[in-house]
Amino acid sequence: MKALALTGLKKLEFFEVPQPQITKDTDVLLKIAAVGICGSDIHYYDDGKVGSQVVIYPYRVGHECSATVAQIGKAVKNIKIGDKVAVEPTVVCHKCDQCKMGRENTCRNIKFLGTPGQGDGCLCEYIVMPAENCFVVTDSLTLTQAALCEPFSIGIYSVKQGQGPYSDKIAILGSGPIGLSCMTAARVKGVKKIYMTDKLDYRLAVAKKQGADWVGNPDKNDIVKEITKLEPQGIDVVYECAGQQSTMDEGIGILRPGGKLVLVGIPRENKIFFSIDKIRRKEITIVNIRRQNRCIEDAVEFLITGKANLDFMATHKFAFKDAIKAFDIAAGYKDGVIKATIEF
Repeated sequence: MKALALTGLKKLEFFEVPQPQITKDTDVLLKIAAVGICGSDIHYYDDGKVGSQVVIYPYRVGHECSATVAQIGKAVKNIKIGDKVAVEPTVVCHKCDQCKMGRENTCRNIKFLGTPGQGDGCLCEYIVMPAENCFVVTDSLTLTQAALCEPFSIGIYSVKQGQGPYSDKIAILGSGPIGLSCMTAARVKGVKKIYMTDKLDYRLAVAKKQGADWVGNPDKNDIVKEITKLEPQGIDVVYECAGQQSTMDEGIGILRPGGKLVLVGIPRENKIFFSIDKIRRKEITIVNIRRQNRCIEDAVEFLITGKANLDFMATHKFAFKDAIKAFDIAAGYKDGVIKATIEF
């Protein structure tokens, strides 16, 4: 089968590799249909690493995918050949302390698609996954929409972690796919007011059109000053989705005392800093987000029932043969891209 792999910084090549085989009765063979390019894939593409997870070349990335079931293991009962599925990329052990606590996203023995040291990614024609990682979608969803369930699930999980008795006014700093997923999830959950920022005006335009109450560009506006003028008491929850020191500082500046700073974005730097004076005096709670936990099913349900619509996010679609161009556009923020998807 064909597979696309990183062979160096900003270098991708196609390879012929053996098609994977089912080895466990609880597994399924999936024919990949669509793959979304994630920000973490771009980190591996640009930098060759995400924190301590370093690529050894050649390496196949990709974890946001949908597929058609091509073959099932003998013990698989709830999925049949031909089903369309959204794929949960996190394979867990169900045995460690974290799994037993209901924290599968921090499983001690986690295997995540497209993560160095854990497993190859889904930028190929076929993969094998546990049946429990596959969520059947109805014909009302396209396979591209099904692939968007993975990033949307992170937005759902982030909003769930940020919610509390006083969380009606939020700010989302960073209006890329994850920030927009947080916005969409927040609207489903009934959040009353949403402020959003980004350095790319075209993304702010999308955020505004899709439901943000206020948008601002930190390169053109004093974000803290302008939001504080509108919300003198401060914001209840800030979702930091850019992975930047500047947006974390802005988040602390606009939060009310007792507010929450939810760190969703992945910084490229190994260390970030907070003003202990500000976060102590305001008694700010800082919440880290590690991917998502048990939210893919919610994402599928929200899309199938029409509670949410993410069609606006899939701005660029490429055939598998043109996947290298897709990475170039996504990494360079070219042509108004929000999410580039690769169609098989």
